[in-house]
Amino acid sequence: MIGWLQGELADRWQQNNRCGLLLVCGGVGYEVQIPRRHWDQLGAEGEITQLHVHQVIREDSWTLYGFQARHERDLFRELVAVSGVGPQMALGLLGQLSGEELVRAIVQADLRLLCQAPGVGKRTAERLSVELRTRLQERFGASLALLEADDLAAAALDPAGGAAPSEGVREEVQLTLAALGYEALEINRALRAVAAQGEGLGADGDAWLRESLRWLSRDAA
Repeated sequence: MIGWLQGELADRWQQNNRCGLLLVCGGVGYEVQIPRRHWDQLGAEGEITQLHVHQVIREDSWTLYGFQARHERDLFRELVAVSGVGPQMALGLLGQLSGEELVRAIVQADLRLLCQAPGVGKRTAERLSVELRTRLQERFGASLALLEADDLAAAALDPAGGAAPSEGVREEVQLTLAALGYEALEINRALRAVAAQGEGLGADGDAWLRESLRWLSRDAA
């Protein structure tokens, strides 16, 4: 199996929603499909290019899919293992979102963001979140939680983004929402969204809880 290629960029092509390149390695040209984001960032012809590769072998074709980073290749493999998600849809997701953004969207069940990718409907987005959420959270949960905490802290410092709740109010809301079955990432995401609305809720814990529940309910609708 081909897992990595390094060679000279000989050509780049686009056919409908598919993007790819021709990579010459040791006198052999490999045609590789890549996400649109990577295609937009390709250098000039003749430049040395490296790709982490996923190879699909079928009776009538051998197809290579390439990625700039190994973790995106591994994420692609997780995506195509989900029922109803083929290579083109997985490429569309990784072409629309970075690997980090896609993991966060799946873990947080951000269906609206997932549905922005070509061909992804609400049912497919729900299936992605249900089937991959736990596995991806186990792999990336700690870093995601840190990102959420940083986002919430940034909201507190950004006058244009409203004010985050005080430490006491945040802990109270987090405990209540956790008792209702919400996970930590969902709760932090809701608090960040409410803070960004600039409602000026101050130290009113009930108001923070009410607005957080309203936002979570709207996100699940």
